[in-house]
Amino acid sequence: MINRLVVLGGTGDLTARYLLPALAALRAAGHLGDRFQLTGASREDWTSERYRQWVTTQLDRHGGDAPADAAKAVADAVRYRRTDVTDPADVASAIAGEGPVAVYLALPPVLFPVVVTALHEAGLPAGSRVVLEKPFGEDLAGAQELNRLLAGLVPEQAVFRVDHFLAMTTVQNVLGSRLANRVLEATWNSSHIAQVDIVWDETLALEGRAGYYDSVGALKDMVQNHLLQLLCLVAMEPPITLGERDLRDRKVDVLRSVRPLTEEDVVRRTRRARYLPGRIGDRDVPAYADEEGVDPARGTETYAEVELELDSWRWAGTTFRLRSGKALGADRKEVAVHFRSVPHLPIGQGGEALPNVLRFGLEPEGLALDLTSIGARAHTLSPLSLTARMEPPELPAYGRLLLDVLTGDPAMAIRGDEAEEAWRVLTPVLTAWDNGLVPLEEYPAGSDGPPAR
Repeated sequence: MINRLVVLGGTGDLTARYLLPALAALRAAGHLGDRFQLTGASREDWTSERYRQWVTTQLDRHGGDAPADAAKAVADAVRYRRTDVTDPADVASAIAGEGPVAVYLALPPVLFPVVVTALHEAGLPAGSRVVLEKPFGEDLAGAQELNRLLAGLVPEQAVFRVDHFLAMTTVQNVLGSRLANRVLEATWNSSHIAQVDIVWDETLALEGRAGYYDSVGALKDMVQNHLLQLLCLVAMEPPITLGERDLRDRKVDVLRSVRPLTEEDVVRRTRRARYLPGRIGDRDVPAYADEEGVDPARGTETYAEVELELDSWRWAGTTFRLRSGKALGADRKEVAVHFRSVPHLPIGQGGEALPNVLRFGLEPEGLALDLTSIGARAHTLSPLSLTARMEPPELPAYGRLLLDVLTGDPAMAIRGDEAEEAWRVLTPVLTAWDNGLVPLEEYPAGSDGPPAR
């Protein structure tokens, strides 16, 4: 296990909100020992003591239920290095120390190529690991170039292209539920499943993220990574083991099987939109184009929807609908598996037999199965929903992610070819949208999204 973590971008929002609480949770669960060291590297002219005070403040603010002794242990383990992350000499100073190191690039993705180059020139100790947040490149060519740079730095198994969705207990439960239950796996195919909806709808609007979001949009921010990863877990063939090679091979198979989208497909099977002024709960929300830091001329979408089909024996004939939107009227974060209707219904003069739907709730965590049952009156049908709440996980998603990094288990990280295949799937969409073939629709904040076609 690696005992040194260097966070480039160590004073940023990602570090404050997610990485520090994750480390406190790891310490509380007994996964971090007294030898662990955390180095924060950033542009601020701070001392280690000033950084320790900042870490303590952020843990108080974002640490949740972390015990006080665990939070203190994390704060006591920190040091700080003022660092220009593009300067190999500064980077070398930040990563200096005995033994291998895990280097976390908590930075804007546009900096990844130059920082990886700086790491290469600085030199990493043998056995070190590199961690990158999504998106991995800005397009297919960018992902290929980034992979080339990483290949010259460390072995593929030491590259952790992380997606915290994959570390969420409920996301992993999608895979666990279907593979561990015969009643599900026997029907997990196009003969029984008509459509799968993979949805991440949020009531949150921009929330001050224009600097990042306006240059990315919903398609790159959510669909290209998070939702395609969920697609892989839903549609993959059962792996021989859950080891990194078997699991990631099967995920790549899914992406390779996605039927390429023609221009006509993109026009017919994708939508993009952005929100207008509206009201969500008790708050008024301005139009996206009027949010601070937004350039309206970019035409950035806050809602993206893509329908995909897989050319495979198991899934030919099933539609996969990936959708994500901001400033919507209700939070809906789930994988909804829609089973086909029964071929014949001998009962039910009253009511309607709705197709069964299995719902994996991603946030909040839960599981629901929508069935049809006999109603209170004889020979009538009524809906019946069976629900279950998941036990809270031992570790938050970023805690699970960091534990995998430190112990060297890349199974839930994204392999280089997988990152490229994900860009290949959506490149026709990006091209057609850039060329204006799909209009930018609009929807009021607080609504269900753009009007149905």
